[in-house]
Amino acid sequence: MKKFFQGLKRDVAFKTTAGPGHRLTEDTRSQQAAAAAAKQTSACSKPRDIPSEEAQMAAAAALARMEKKQQKSSVVSSQEVIRNKVKKELMAETMAAKPDSETFGEEISKATCQQNSKLCSVSGVYFICPLTGASLKKNDREQHVKEAILMKFSEEPVEAAVMMIQTFNKDRDKVKSGTEIIAKYIDNICNNPNEEKYRKIKLQNKVFQEKVSCLEGAHEFISAVGFERKTLPVPDQENEEDFYVLSDDVLGKLEELKLHKEKLLRGEPVRAKLDRQLQIFKPSPTAASFELPDDFYNLTAEEIKREQQMRTEAVERSMMLRTKAMREKDEQREMKKYNYTLLRIRLPDEYILQGTFYAREKVSALYEFVRETLQNEWQPFELLLPGGMKLLDDSTAFNECGLVPAALLTFVWDAAIQADIEAAGAQGQGSALKDELLSNVQLLN
Repeated sequence: MKKFFQGLKRDVAFKTTAGPGHRLTEDTRSQQAAAAAAKQTSACSKPRDIPSEEAQMAAAAALARMEKKQQKSSVVSSQEVIRNKVKKELMAETMAAKPDSETFGEEISKATCQQNSKLCSVSGVYFICPLTGASLKKNDREQHVKEAILMKFSEEPVEAAVMMIQTFNKDRDKVKSGTEIIAKYIDNICNNPNEEKYRKIKLQNKVFQEKVSCLEGAHEFISAVGFERKTLPVPDQENEEDFYVLSDDVLGKLEELKLHKEKLLRGEPVRAKLDRQLQIFKPSPTAASFELPDDFYNLTAEEIKREQQMRTEAVERSMMLRTKAMREKDEQREMKKYNYTLLRIRLPDEYILQGTFYAREKVSALYEFVRETLQNEWQPFELLLPGGMKLLDDSTAFNECGLVPAALLTFVWDAAIQADIEAAGAQGQGSALKDELLSNVQLLN
């Protein structure tokens, strides 16, 4: 019985899963279509589930968020369009007014530079041309001197040619050997005025080519003293060659020719002189404060690399003991990166005298500079270092006594002479400086 019911259950389960049975010869398509139609009719006639109140509220909130997001996106896009439009208009206006804007930029740049220069203790390093007296910036001095020498040819061609030889040629050994050869030519003429061969200089001569022709200004000098360039035949040679031939007029002026030779041998390079930029300042507590421009420093690209290497070495040296001699050597090397120094001298009446010097100039130059500003140039005085020690050795360079790149010194009269003056009742009134200098006293920033 138990087995019978188990079999019955299996049959029911099979029919439920597989569907009703049918014969193999029976057409089942009409039955399947009817079943599908009945199922569709049943689904349509079934009422839809109505969402709950909470679901409706959630849907409304989601819809509101979507609408708000769309509105925000449209606002952002419209703002971006306006921004791009304004940007294009501004660019168009800038391109249309480009010259004016560039001029304005240059004015701003100049104003900035002027403002920065006011912050410096001195505006820069300047030089004075000995030929024109013009004040020149460091980078302009060589070109200006060269132009001044060339302009001098119209007035004094011999002297201008000597300046060219001595100034334009940097190799002093070549200048010395070349000028000595030219002097020898002139000596031969003066000592043998009747010898025609000495009045000619063959341009293709090996010595002339190697010693004279290579010097800038040599041809100008030879022409200026009376030689003329000619092409002449050469004995036992088919081709002619170029010569410098002394004109007959110069033979009657041999003494003048000798003077030209002496000028050539005694000539010196024309160099722009460092402008001390003498300034007098009123008493100021900031006299020991210095702000130096870049002109005072001597750092090229190679020196910057070397400076970095020196710092690396300094770190290594700090790990070992350093002797006094080693430390002093390092300090001297540190001072070599400055080309110039700015020195101030505080006078007894608290006025401050300022000047620019080469870093390797001698102390004697400073004493001379100070003496030229005093009313009583004859009266002895002394200069004291920042520590109070006397600056006595005139032959010492500024960088050797720690006065680079800037320093404040103190001026004091020689005690013995000053005591005699005061005892005689001849003590002067007012400042020790000349009156014309006090008319240009400035405030120290």
